[in-house]
Amino acid sequence: MEFRDLKRQYERLKVAIDAQIEKVISSAHFISGEAVGEIESALAEYVGVKYCISCGNGTDAISIALLAHNVGSGDAVFVPDFTFFSSGECPAAVGATPVFVDVRKDTYNLDVDSLERAVRRVIKEGKLIPRAVIAVDLFGLPFDYEAVRSVCNKYDLLLVEDAAQGFGGVYNGRKACSLGDISTTSFFPAKPLGCYGDGGAIFTDDESIANLCRSIAVHGKNAGDKYDNVRIGMNSRLDTLQAAILLPKLQAFKDYELENVNKVADFYTEKLEEIEGLILPAVPENCYSSWAQYTVQLPETVNRAVVQNFLKNSGIPTNIYYIKPMHKQGAFSNTFSEVADCPITEGLCEHVLCLPVHPYLMECEVNEVVCALKEVLHNYRAI
Repeated sequence: MEFRDLKRQYERLKVAIDAQIEKVISSAHFISGEAVGEIESALAEYVGVKYCISCGNGTDAISIALLAHNVGSGDAVFVPDFTFFSSGECPAAVGATPVFVDVRKDTYNLDVDSLERAVRRVIKEGKLIPRAVIAVDLFGLPFDYEAVRSVCNKYDLLLVEDAAQGFGGVYNGRKACSLGDISTTSFFPAKPLGCYGDGGAIFTDDESIANLCRSIAVHGKNAGDKYDNVRIGMNSRLDTLQAAILLPKLQAFKDYELENVNKVADFYTEKLEEIEGLILPAVPENCYSSWAQYTVQLPETVNRAVVQNFLKNSGIPTNIYYIKPMHKQGAFSNTFSEVADCPITEGLCEHVLCLPVHPYLMECEVNEVVCALKEVLHNYRAI
């Protein structure tokens, strides 16, 4: 059993993907080839925004979005404490200071009360200027847009949506990647929509910001002349092969993958509800998840390592996202970012466990996971 089975996906899409790869190789346009423009147009249309700017990876996408809005030294950027490192790394990389805030125990997404407390603390201390919020769509579930937007409006904060895991999710009829003032995603292979290497994209309705992002992504070039560099930028392009691979994968994602992975998640939830003490992921009624991960919280009395080892010996792969809060990462030691009041995150890091989930997981395999998890947790209660 695979944690996220890219082999099965390729077997299903082999003819279309191979044809796209052959087309690129035959054209020999490996950088900024035709497929790049095609996938950008298709992504913008799917998400429902005017502009999509592809780039080298999801991390660069966040950095470019911040740079395009002049976020930098002296600015405070508010980031969930329970997320992947790049969400906080990017503000730091552009010279800003990430300020970590707690998340909700039920959805794993940013907690708006913790956010407002952090903003007020920064204002009171007076050392940094509150500038932006990076709202993460964790595990496929869009963040609580209305609540976060209210805080952003109140304190005049830029809202950056980090939809690296959220592509395909929906909030009140609006798709992930359309919720921020500017939004980003990742095409890392294991993401809901992934390529066969690194890749990312930025989404905006602002033409001037879109043009600025394109310039920053390609060495700060002038739009009309790549050898006229008008600003300091970076080298961050989605190569043509990755763009071409994304074309049939996006079609499959729209046609059946998103629906299938939701069926898998529903089946998990139906079966796992029977296990006492196990906390399952919550999806609010106004949301739709793309299920980048199916994450449960084990009972506090259970040794997670024992559960993982039992499942591993049963042929079932698992992962832990995330094992350490952002504010405890070594990169933020002895900095302002090390100070955080995030008890929910600290508890989640001790008890979360991510189970295999993907559009090609079969019901019999879900049953296998559920039975094994029931067995190991039953053994705990029997001791």
